[in-house]
Amino acid sequence: MFRDNPAHTGVYSGRAILGEPKLKWKFQTSGEVIASPTVDHGIVYVGSIDGNLYAVDSRTGLLFWKYKANARIVSSAAIWNKTVYVSSYDRNFYAIDSATGILRWKFKTPAERRFAAEHIHGTYPYAETMPDPFDSYMSSPAISNGVAYFGRGDGNVYALNATTGIFRQHGR
Repeated sequence: MFRDNPAHTGVYSGRAILGEPKLKWKFQTSGEVIASPTVDHGIVYVGSIDGNLYAVDSRTGLLFWKYKANARIVSSAAIWNKTVYVSSYDRNFYAIDSATGILRWKFKTPAERRFAAEHIHGTYPYAETMPDPFDSYMSSPAISNGVAYFGRGDGNVYALNATTGIFRQHGR
């Protein structure tokens, strides 16, 4: 998961890269890749704004499978218990079997909100209100003790049973 663990410490268990890295392979999606890829057991999981989550062999760059969501995927994936977890702009949080790419469950949330302002990032015309192209409210998920945590643009942080996707409503 993002920065290797639920605490996002950035302390990784793998070997350090020594020397100048060389291109091993590249994999082309049909859209931009915004989120960081996640690697688990030799498979790279990465979402794209083309609406697909890809599972790619880390040694060869060959596609194992892809899962089609109904909108762009800009969150990094989290892996737990042979399941890949990711958010999509289609309002769903997905749990996908890491070996087959088959949907285990999904959880629907309210629609994302986008920030907009006049003269955003110095763009013109000055008085025109436009959406922030870099705005992305969806957080990358974190999994801890069998619970999937993620934030959404509705202002909520969700905690779901990572195995079943069941959500329990609690007071604010």
